[in-house]
Amino acid sequence: MFKTIEIDRNKLTIMGVQFSNLKILEITANAIGSNMFEGFEPTQKGVKIIRDYVTGTISLSDLIKCAKEKSYV
Repeated sequence: MFKTIEIDRNKLTIMGVQFSNLKILEITANAIGSNMFEGFEPTQKGVKIIRDYVTGTISLSDLIKCAKEKSYV
């Protein structure tokens, strides 16, 4: 069983993290949901990191570094 997360499509937020548009929000929500089935427990920091990867603000190597350092906690 997994925990639900707050997604507000009208305000374009996931767990209070702001998104620039609905498409990016949905892509990020799908990525988070897929990872939750594998045991990932999202935090606001984690949502920001995934959003930044999806939008190209950080690279794959940056994403991997964040995961290894557990920066999402």
